[in-house]
Amino acid sequence: MSEDIKRTGDVLRTIGNTPLVRLHRVVPPGCAEIFVKIEGQNPTGSMKDRMAQAMIARAEGDGRLRPGDTVVEYTGGSTGASLALVCAAKGYRLRIVSSDAFSADKLLQMTAFGAELTVIPSEGGLITKALILSMIEKAGEFGRRPGAYWTDQLNNADSIAGYHPMGEEIWEQSGGRIDAFVQSIGTAASLRGAAAPLRRRHPGLRVVAVEPAESAVLSGGRPGAHRIEGIGIGYPPPMWDPTLVDEIVPIPTADAEEMARRLAREEGLFAGTSSGANVLAAIRVGQRLGPTARVVTLLVDSGLKYLSTEVYRRRDRP
Repeated sequence: MSEDIKRTGDVLRTIGNTPLVRLHRVVPPGCAEIFVKIEGQNPTGSMKDRMAQAMIARAEGDGRLRPGDTVVEYTGGSTGASLALVCAAKGYRLRIVSSDAFSADKLLQMTAFGAELTVIPSEGGLITKALILSMIEKAGEFGRRPGAYWTDQLNNADSIAGYHPMGEEIWEQSGGRIDAFVQSIGTAASLRGAAAPLRRRHPGLRVVAVEPAESAVLSGGRPGAHRIEGIGIGYPPPMWDPTLVDEIVPIPTADAEEMARRLAREEGLFAGTSSGANVLAAIRVGQRLGPTARVVTLLVDSGLKYLSTEVYRRRDRP
């Protein structure tokens, strides 16, 4: 057994190869077939395991990250938990900057994996451009300290390669039949990474981006406050490339939350709010493409990350 295998064990080998399943009850008549990739089945319950593994491995490979260093990142939670998993497996210290605007479940998960957490207060629990910039500033401060490696997810193109296997998996699992790919925009790495191999196989593939309607900056709107965690940072992320997408669909927070609840009740699929937004956008695209088409989107994480939020905590839901 190699030293690398001894050190990391098998947990990092469980990342990826998540199932692709077809939706039924939430899809209206006359719509295209809607398939979802269940990324909540990754080890921390999120697709971000893919990008965390890629960022750490590439930094190790070129010497930016060395044994004994401390990894630093700002995050709403899922990237933090994924980095915490990888750092725990590889023996790195991890310092995370997050906020009380994000699910307490995510903050607890990060600390459970051993991350050291700095929490930036929000205004009324809302995600705003000012909050994101404050988190980035604090992470930059930590990242400039000796022995620190700041993964800087919004600017780190290493993360894009982490999603290439997801695109390949979708192609294989769909049998090469896919007319549109839909994904919400946080850093933009997952859309770029998954769409690249899909477009290589099918140049005519329709690629659709999703953002919060309350902060539809990619569509030309003004930044605003919303509650869809992991997306909608209030300005175009550095890795955003508008030439790669055919369409941008804004989805209101309340609609995304309701679709997340419907997915659990009607499809048996437990996911977060951005996943609800993805499914709503995929349905809109599918209604235009018609019943002979096939649309694929992502359930980006598990609903277990949102048990403490209003999405699932309120008791007046049917």
